[in-house]
Amino acid sequence: MTPLEQIRASLEALAGLAARVSADQAEEIAAIADRFEATLRGGGTLYFAGNGGSAADAQHLATEYVVRYQTTRPAMRAVALTTDTSLLTACANDMGFDEVFARQVEALAEPGDLLVLHSTSGESPNVIRAAQTAKARGVAVVAFLGRGGGHLKELADAALVIPADDTARIQELHLAIEHVICDLVEGRLRG
Repeated sequence: MTPLEQIRASLEALAGLAARVSADQAEEIAAIADRFEATLRGGGTLYFAGNGGSAADAQHLATEYVVRYQTTRPAMRAVALTTDTSLLTACANDMGFDEVFARQVEALAEPGDLLVLHSTSGESPNVIRAAQTAKARGVAVVAFLGRGGGHLKELADAALVIPADDTARIQELHLAIEHVICDLVEGRLRG
């Protein structure tokens, strides 16, 4: 395959997957946007977490809510649980890496907040522990997943599962969908 053929094939595969998700899961996406809006409208906080590229997505999304997405408007309450290196490394060292998000959920999250987890597999022990801790505290959980959703799908109050096995494609759609959700929420809560 030539480089041009590879470029076209990759982008066409991504576009086809996006079209499939749009056709099959738009209602689930709208329902998740409603959850985000209700959380923020009620004075709650959106807490985002994930590993690797999903950690980057968590930070990216929290920033969109706090700073701005499309328009300048009042800040919205959002925190990425992936950013405090002292906390993450102390917890990993003292309690194990499986607890790095759960410990923060235990300390910060309250009923009325929303824990938003990103996982391409739905099997990462630290996001599973975070979901379990949230549920024990009465905090709702939304999960953006791939590969069938894994165990995390069963723990989430709402889950969006990208029907793919390719980590890059899953993460690309997670970010695109969450941008759509942010745009909807920002439009509804503007000013």
